[in-house]
Amino acid sequence: MGRIVMKFGGTSMAGSERIRRVANIVRRQQAGQNGDWHEVAVVVSAMAGETDRLVTFCREANPLYDPAEYDVVVASGEQVTAGLLAMTLQALGCPARSWLGWQLPVHTDSAHAKARIEGLDSDALLASMASGVVAVIPGFQGLSDDGRITTLGRGGSDTSAVAVAAAIGAERCDIYTDVDGVYTTDPRIVAKARKLKFVTYEEMLELASVGSKVLQTRSVSLAMKEGVRVQVLSSFIDDDATPADEIPGTMIVSDHELEGLDMERQLITGIAADKNEAKIILTRVPDRPGAVATIFGPLAAASINVDMIIQNVGRDKGETDVTFTVPGADLLRAQTLLEAQKEAIGFNRIITDAKVAKVSVVGVGMRSHAGVAALMFRSLADRGINIQAISTSEIKISVLIDEDETELAVRVLHSAYELDAVD
Repeated sequence: MGRIVMKFGGTSMAGSERIRRVANIVRRQQAGQNGDWHEVAVVVSAMAGETDRLVTFCREANPLYDPAEYDVVVASGEQVTAGLLAMTLQALGCPARSWLGWQLPVHTDSAHAKARIEGLDSDALLASMASGVVAVIPGFQGLSDDGRITTLGRGGSDTSAVAVAAAIGAERCDIYTDVDGVYTTDPRIVAKARKLKFVTYEEMLELASVGSKVLQTRSVSLAMKEGVRVQVLSSFIDDDATPADEIPGTMIVSDHELEGLDMERQLITGIAADKNEAKIILTRVPDRPGAVATIFGPLAAASINVDMIIQNVGRDKGETDVTFTVPGADLLRAQTLLEAQKEAIGFNRIITDAKVAKVSVVGVGMRSHAGVAALMFRSLADRGINIQAISTSEIKISVLIDEDETELAVRVLHSAYELDAVD
């Protein structure tokens, strides 16, 4: 008998028919194989589009809404799907009950709309699961020390699921999405993209941070911290499909575990692309100590993340140009902030470009292999794709290119690193 956490997103819970399909998947997972049943906890998101609808109500009620009351409203979407799934499981003859975030409770800090999980009381939950009752838990929500409902921010249900898995000592956490695993790149761009059997936590963190939308970054970070094995699966399978134990999804595991599972893994794990990037150039910045700090200090204070940074060689007049990128959604805010600091920074003018994209290659194999960057740069150059900026980490290389060349760059790099599936 194992202990499993299953998480279903908004598209999986969008309406009675899909909830019934989810209930059948859960029922089969609990039943297991050959009488070896599982203790199961299910974490659910709100129906697709429901959170957006609730957010709109909040803004219409009061544009300067109280974040604590906002959390009361938007947390209700998951409460609805948790209750509906529990009732549907009961109709199928499967004992089930819902556990709201405040009933466990899921302890969080008091940062409403972006709370962080601090702990989870699991004794009553474990006792109920051990008796054969499926626990249905609304994701995305918790309880602050002062007794107020909190929410974890968009995509928080993945984090909730991993937190539950860690608290109850689950053998793994199955994340059911609208894709059937993690691929070497977006299959909509490269038809020969391969589904990966295993990905390390570090690789998944990097892929999530540079454009892969399969898992939310916070959930992967928590899984790595707590050592929770995470499996990515598709919820859009036939009602008579086998339990997740037999379905080949993608398992997110530690680097150490992967060494024993996949001895022939490739140098590069995947290629990711993100068009949510904007480039900012500040011209004729004084080339003196502390000048760069006057640029990035105000941006950091405004919680605007800066990614790629290039400082050009200084001019004869003691000036230099500074180029960097910010999320596309923050471009106008960053530009306004920098204009307000123009005198303190001392730049001449701001040049912006929102028509750029970041393309990244990710893989733990590059730690011990030379030539990864050279191959990337040469492959892009051979196809006439200009690199505007570069950033690196131990297992990632990212380049900034023209947005119109994104798909071509992904296809070129996917082939260059021999990631294409064999027919």
